[in-house]
Amino acid sequence: MKLRHKKLALIGGALALLGIIAALVLNALNSNIALYISPTDVKNGKAPADKLFRIGGLVKEASIQRQADGVTIRFIITDTENDIPVDYVGILPDLFMEGKGAVAQGRMLENGVFKAQEVLAKHDENYMPPEAAQALNEAHVRGVEKAAEKAAAEAAPAASTADTTPKASN
Repeated sequence: MKLRHKKLALIGGALALLGIIAALVLNALNSNIALYISPTDVKNGKAPADKLFRIGGLVKEASIQRQADGVTIRFIITDTENDIPVDYVGILPDLFMEGKGAVAQGRMLENGVFKAQEVLAKHDENYMPPEAAQALNEAHVRGVEKAAEKAAAEAAPAASTADTTPKASN
């Protein structure tokens, strides 16, 4: 084999090896990517059935329940519009508490419970993951809109009955 052919074979082998390494790295990254989904999106069926994903929001007040084994915890993540029960086996972060922000990574079970493999807590008073903050803001806006619609609906019948009441004549 000529020197030129040896160089071409070496370069071709190196490129093939780099291609294999790149494919393996991309495959590993793709399998470890966890999408963020709000509790409302989960309730609306937007959660992947077979993949890890993250759910985030606030830990609902009075929702933390420790099981008898001392390591299993059930709590509720809410975006103030919808609630998702979460089961977690392990030690919770020190800053994890009711009324504070949290993100859990895991899978949705068929019974509607999110089985978390990892739980992250908000680390200071001002930090909230951007996705969680956006979901909470959207849920708040929807709640305000629903309250306004309800108030308008309640006011409409009252206004129509006020117009039909007989007036006293002098």
